[in-house]
This record gives sequence, structure tokens and C-alpha cells, in this order.
Amino acid sequence: MADIRAVDGGITAPAGFRASGLHCGIKASGKPDLSLVVSDVAANAAGIFTLNLAKAAPLLVCEEHLAASGGRARAIITNSGCANACTGPQGMLDAREMAQLAATAVGGDVRETLVASTGVIGVNLKMDKLRAGIPRAAAALSAGGGADAARAIMTTDPFPKEYAVEVRTDIGTFRVGGMAKGSGMIEPRMATMLGYLTTDAAVDPGMLARALADASRFTFNAITVDGEPSTNDCVFALANGASGVEISENLYPVLFEAFRTVAHELALGIVRGGEGATKLVAITVTGAATDADAWMAARAIANSPLVKTAIHGGDPNWGRLVAAAGRSGAAFVLDGARVQIGSLVLFENGRPFDELAPQAADYLTGTDLAIEVNLGTGGAHTATVWTCDLSAEYVKINAEYRT
Repeated sequence: MADIRAVDGGITAPAGFRASGLHCGIKASGKPDLSLVVSDVAANAAGIFTLNLAKAAPLLVCEEHLAASGGRARAIITNSGCANACTGPQGMLDAREMAQLAATAVGGDVRETLVASTGVIGVNLKMDKLRAGIPRAAAALSAGGGADAARAIMTTDPFPKEYAVEVRTDIGTFRVGGMAKGSGMIEPRMATMLGYLTTDAAVDPGMLARALADASRFTFNAITVDGEPSTNDCVFALANGASGVEISENLYPVLFEAFRTVAHELALGIVRGGEGATKLVAITVTGAATDADAWMAARAIANSPLVKTAIHGGDPNWGRLVAAAGRSGAAFVLDGARVQIGSLVLFENGRPFDELAPQAADYLTGTDLAIEVNLGTGGAHTATVWTCDLSAEYVKINAEYRT
């Protein structure tokens, strides 16, 4: 049995990791825009990348480096304020140079250096700022630098996202830490933002990739803000073995649960801090004929502008939930369907219960909400996707994003 408890420290909570975050000149606002995370020794590494075919240059470089190193990494260098996406050959040259600058600054191998960018699409990086900033970021590395690093990867995020746990097992104690950014252009079809997990457990690359994928399925891949997969989405995991705890197949469930716990907190933080969001909503679909149907329907409901605006306005419009489920592509039986908002059943067996609407409207004034839609097929499959409401502030932010 393992004991998992939250600890401070974020991405640098595990032993042997240091981080820094500072302003190097990419953002005109003067806010932090350069983050560096380093393992004292080369760590086993895994990555998950966006399904968007307009993949940004840094992600292509990361895929190359993970393949060339055999799944090893020592550093992750990240800039915010510029996505380095859709920037052509110069973008690839810039991403490669950014990785080389970080490798040189920390005394590592460029093939063991991961690079990420986030911000405006179609703008080239200010390489003069990075050439000066990356050595400063390396000089500022510290075991207590996790919070600075988490703040430096933010774009429109209203707050930084970091979390860490300590895991006590029969053979020793290890830690898992993490940080993430994301607020807009969030949709669950792989990894929908920047997310980093570190652990001081020893995990072979294959198991690390499995744990990252399994944990992401129920966390990073189960969130949405606006149904927009980004060009730069990625999640990385690094395992440096500094704790001396080696994860065998018997301990895999413990590692998975630790990864899932950290990723869950980070993922919900992304939705809670979604652009213009005022409410976090768990959409749970039950009664699905297949696992795929459960996820399909949950995502359709979670991404429905009509559902999200009704939630923002506190309108218990169960008809929009039924309509989104029915058009989702999943098997759906109207006479067996049920809609529940909080603990209140507003539609069941083909009959509405509108007399409960005032109580449901009162429930929707809260900030942490739960909605369940049973597809009525009699199946046993379920899925939960976390989303947020859609407000006028979201429109304002994105109408002015480049101005």
C-alpha cells in the first residue's frame, strides 16, 4: 500500500530538479517569459504532443531529440509570449538554437534538451533576447525555483498552476511534481497546453511513457475551455531516479496514481483559469453503449457554446444538454435518457421536471458544478470531462489578443 500526500515545491519538489523563471524581453509587459527546468543528471523522459497538424517548430525538435536520445532529457527550456508556430524554416532554426543555448548553459547534450514555446502564432522568436536570457536563467536555477518557472510559462493564465505529491511505499519514498499553463485554445484531444511532470523515482522510458499517457487520458485530455487544440500543446515527464526508489511493474499503479493526482490538479487549474471562466463544470456521461461513445458525448456537451452560455447565465436549460448528447454521434435513446444538474433530475424517461428549475438555477450560481447526462442505452460506460462557462470576457480577451 502507498500513502500519497500533497507537498509544496511544484516542479522542483522531487530531488535533483532545479528551475528558474525570469523576464528576458519577449513580453512587452515586462512579465516573466523564460522558464528553465533542469535535472542534475540526465533523466528518462517521455512526451505527448498535439494532434493539430499545424504543429509548432519546438514540438518537432522535441520529437527529434527524444528519438535521438532514446528517451532521455536533462533540461526543458520554455518561452512564453511567442508560440514559434507557423514560422517556416526560420522557426525550426530558432527552436534548434534555443535548445542548443540551453544545453550549453547547463552543460548538457542538446539531444537531451526539450524546448517549448507558447503565445502568439505566426511570429518569429526574438533570438537576441533568448541569447542573453538563457544564460541568466541557467545562473538563476535553484531547488526552490519551481514557482518562478510556473509563472514564466503563463500567457493569459490568471494564476500559475503547480502541484506536487510525496509517495510513501514499502521500499521508500519518492515525489512527483508538476506545473502547467493554459487558459485559451484548450480542447481535449491529446495534450492541450504545456504540462510538465517530474519525479525522483527511477522509471524506465517505456513505463514512463505509459504512465504519462494513462494519467493524461483522465486529466489533461479530459478538459476543455473552448474546443481549440493548440499548435504547441505538449506534456513532458522526466524521471531522474534521485530518490533511489525503482518503479517495478508491481509499483506501476502507485506511480500512475501519483501522476494522475498531480495532473488532475494541474488540469482542473487550467479550466478554472480558462479565459473568461467563472465556473468549473464536471460533465459526466453515463449509460453509454461504449467507452468511445461516453467520451464522444461528454466532449460534445462540454464544448457546446449553448450549454456553456446557459451555465454562465445560471439557466438550467436541460434541453440543450439533451440536444448536445443526441447530436454527438454517440448511441442515444431519448426515452431512457436522464439529465441531472447537481442532485436535481430535470429530465428522465422522456418527461421534464421543470418544477425543479428554480432550485437548479440556484445551484448554478455556484462556482464548482456537476452535471450528469445518461444516454439511455442501458450501457455501463462512463466518462467525465471538465469544462467552464462561456462568458463575454472570453470574447473580449480573444477579440483583442493580438492588439
